[in-house]
Amino acid sequence: MDHSPRRRLLAVVVAGLIPWTVVLIGAELTLVFSFGLFNTNPPELLSVYSYFVRFTDALPQFIESWGSGVLLYALALISAVTGVVWREDVRITALALAGAGLTQLPVFLGFNRRLNYAAVPVGSIVLLAVVWWYYLPAIRSDTATR
Repeated sequence: MDHSPRRRLLAVVVAGLIPWTVVLIGAELTLVFSFGLFNTNPPELLSVYSYFVRFTDALPQFIESWGSGVLLYALALISAVTGVVWREDVRITALALAGAGLTQLPVFLGFNRRLNYAAVPVGSIVLLAVVWWYYLPAIRSDTATR
């Protein structure tokens, strides 16, 4: 299997483009991405910046972990890009991706505690799978050569 820096970067980018949490509220769908929220009724994309800067008064506490996940994902993305143009410390990228994946669990649990809400933590599964598939072998081979 090819675990080159370019392939790892592609996996990190794809993990940031998929919905991290899919929330079904009755017949409406909300997708929580690394870059914002997409609501289907009405169709609207709200950026992370707008959500956390403009609408800070009425945020549920569990959604704040989404912002932490976005920051951790940004760190992982920067680290993966650095791996393509220079050198990447795969441990930092893996830790940031794992952290981003774990920050979606409070979002998932918070939405599922509400009546008529059903959430699926797609991003947690994908981010942790990227760590397992691409970064654990890189960490093992890096430490094995020392």
